[in-house]
Amino acid sequence: MTTWEAKNPDFEQAVTAAVLSMPAARHLGFGFGRLAPGEAEIVQPHRVELTQHDGFFQGGVLGSLADFAAGSAAGTLLQPGWVNMTIDYTVKILAPAKGPTVVARGRVIKPGALITIAAAEVFSIDDEDAETLCATALVTMRNVKLF
Repeated sequence: MTTWEAKNPDFEQAVTAAVLSMPAARHLGFGFGRLAPGEAEIVQPHRVELTQHDGFFQGGVLGSLADFAAGSAAGTLLQPGWVNMTIDYTVKILAPAKGPTVVARGRVIKPGALITIAAAEVFSIDDEDAETLCATALVTMRNVKLF
């Protein structure tokens, strides 16, 4: 596992503020778990409006959580005054996600000045805290300097 160095000493505050200011993130209602340079964890409590007819989390929600986790991981390595935006992602649904919580864990694969490649794994957590890998994603982020 690669150890990354944050370029912004306030990366945790910068990432959480940037992500949680997004209407889509607020709508999903997730929170952050662990944040470290090159890594981010998103914790999504079960909400009926995020499920399909059988109570499983809807696939688009899993994709969004993977995107947010990977993008947040990439954001931990940005310099102050920079943000990132998704330009491409691929999600593979591996198993149904049902339970009280879904956790998406993002990690940087290759950081760059303008483009960062990240990945995420999404786990369904059951009532006994057992994890089931339910989705994986590869995400390409464009790094943008704010004006």
